[in-house]
Amino acid sequence: MKYAYIALGSNIGDKAAHLRAAVAHLRALPSVHDVQASSIYETVPVGYLNQDLFYNMVVAIQTTDAADVLLGRLQEIEQLEGRKRLFKNGPRTLDLDILLYAEEQIDLEGLTVPHPRMQERAFVLAPLRELAAEQIVPGLGQSVEQLYEQLPESERNGVRQLGGLLEAEEQ
Repeated sequence: MKYAYIALGSNIGDKAAHLRAAVAHLRALPSVHDVQASSIYETVPVGYLNQDLFYNMVVAIQTTDAADVLLGRLQEIEQLEGRKRLFKNGPRTLDLDILLYAEEQIDLEGLTVPHPRMQERAFVLAPLRELAAEQIVPGLGQSVEQLYEQLPESERNGVRQLGGLLEAEEQ
């Protein structure tokens, strides 16, 4: 059994509903156990800016899946929620990314773990630090908390904590 941290994001339609559905799909997988969810954060887009604000969160799981198998399952969940990949960093109903997978560093076609540039993104580090502040990021040698504290204030200011899955639907 390996632990993994997965980033979830949505900025099309009922964003909180897409995140709730993703967590439910993860909990239903026989290879996934002990799903823990961070709060939801409302965040400004990065890259392509002409789009709606995002809802982002992170889940921690235990899994018997290898990282590449887990990635395939995450892509299936994205498809179930109507994900269309029109262009890089574009709007999406649901985006699921493996941030960390055990203590491993993985570099395969289509899968890099730790997730590239996670240390530059408050929308990833803010929810991740709720679940794993002291986790050392393989290859970077620093904890999630240390990486978050090193972010420029301008990056951290683009992230607003909304609450848990149920509270977010009231926003």
